Order: sequence, then structure tokens, then C-alpha cells
Amino acid sequence: MPELLTPTPRLHASWLAARAEWGDDAHMDGAGLGSDDDVESPGGFAAWVERLHRYADRTVPVEQGRVHATYWWIAEDDTFLGAIDLRHHLNAFLLDAGGHIGYSVRPSARGHGLATWALGAVLHEARIMGMDRVLLTCDPGNAASVRTIERNGGVLEDVRDTLIGPKRRYWIAL
Repeated sequence: MPELLTPTPRLHASWLAARAEWGDDAHMDGAGLGSDDDVESPGGFAAWVERLHRYADRTVPVEQGRVHATYWWIAEDDTFLGAIDLRHHLNAFLLDAGGHIGYSVRPSARGHGLATWALGAVLHEARIMGMDRVLLTCDPGNAASVRTIERNGGVLEDVRDTLIGPKRRYWIAL
């Protein structure tokens, strides 16, 4: 049975195997991974995981261009299956293109409803945080994300060109 875990260095090997499935240069939505993060070494990976934990603490300032966010990993046993994050508020970029929630599932784990399940669980967390609605975006050709968002109550606002390309923008009332 899958579960949402706070990021942990314990899953380093499994996380690296998942990234290899995506490819080293692929963007993993919801992971909080920066281009300069050292995730290969155990020490670098642990430092990155600790930074993800700090982003959830609203009393600790975040870097320019970032917002406070809570990160979870989708895992089963000791296998990393994907990532999802809940951004506590939107800056201009997130309002236009990124939304409150980002998620991704490793290629070998897709097609089993993990993203739909994880999104539902994180929507519950958003309610607990006092949010009354959240914005999600996806690429227009990403039929799996369209289904995931719509199954969780997403209502299409529009499709627009953004700094990172065209995006479908959905709102989910909580």
C-alpha cells in the first residue's frame, strides 16, 4: 500500500533509480530539485532533503523566487514512486504557470492511480492548512494529468501561454 512520506535520506538509492528512469535532465514536478543540488553523494542528498524540510517551516525565510512548501514522497515499502508538493501561497510565476501543487510519478509506477490518490491526500492537507481553493497546472498534451486533476474536482479556468510554455490551469475548491 503506498503512503506519503516526508522526504528521507533512507530512500537515496531508490530515489536515484527513479531519477534514472526519468533521465538526469528531466524535470520532476513536485520534487523541489534544483539544478545545482548534489543528490549523488549521500551527504549532498541528505542536505537537499533537509532543505526540503525547511521549506515547510514558515518561520524560516526561503530563497528569492521560492515560496514555502511542504514536500512528500510517494513510496511503498522502501521504494520511491514519486513526489508531490503543496506550495503554501502563490507568487506571480506560480499563479501564472506552476500552481499550488506539483507532482510526478516515476515512469515504471505510472498507470496505477498513484497521482490521483496522492493529489487527493494533499488536497486534504491543504484544507487543514486553511486553504479554500488551489490552482493546478499541466501541459495541454498531458492527458494523464488532466484526468488526475479532473478526478479530484479540477475545473478548467483557461489554457494560456506562460514563461514555461502553454499550460492548462485548473482550480479545485476545497
